[in-house]
Amino acid sequence: MPKLWNETIEVHRRAVQDAILDTAAALVAGDGLLSVTMSKIAEKTGIGRATLYKYFPSVEAILFAWHRRQIAHHLVHLATIRDQAGGARERLEAVLEAYALISHERHGHHGSGFVALLHRDKEVARAQQQLRDMIRDLLADAAGAGELRNDVSPDELASFCLHSLEAASSMRSKAAVHRLVAVTLAGLRSVQWFSAR
Repeated sequence: MPKLWNETIEVHRRAVQDAILDTAAALVAGDGLLSVTMSKIAEKTGIGRATLYKYFPSVEAILFAWHRRQIAHHLVHLATIRDQAGGARERLEAVLEAYALISHERHGHHGSGFVALLHRDKEVARAQQQLRDMIRDLLADAAGAGELRNDVSPDELASFCLHSLEAASSMRSKAAVHRLVAVTLAGLRSVQWFSAR
């Protein structure tokens, strides 16, 4: 087959797959996790059930694939924010703020049963490690520049940040999320930073 034909087929397959993932997520958000079936997904996507089964064997597989796509988008978004910010402390603050807002929005759109299902996926642990590594490196850079405390290892501080900012999922407003980020950042500041203020 010519290369152009292969590329066209691959683009079509990705478009169908994206439509399936988006439809499934919308059905979960609208009707609840337990009401979603392969038949409903096929009908709402506008494809036959046989076609749907060529792409995914089950609703669970669809939801895991959707979640992996979301995680990949989030990691790219956080890396872009990191790369656009100025100094070490600004990069850290920008990433923590963006992560907290993602956490806030993520839990606002889906019920706890949906989130619990998705976090059984083994890919989540790999993505969480990538996020932890990103934050650890930002913390190390900021501590190395004398902008953050250096009496606690960056690994421990990364865990502190991630656990602290998970609370954003239960915040009722973005203003509350911003306050949570400010409190988290206050715990990271160096003794010299406090003395200089």
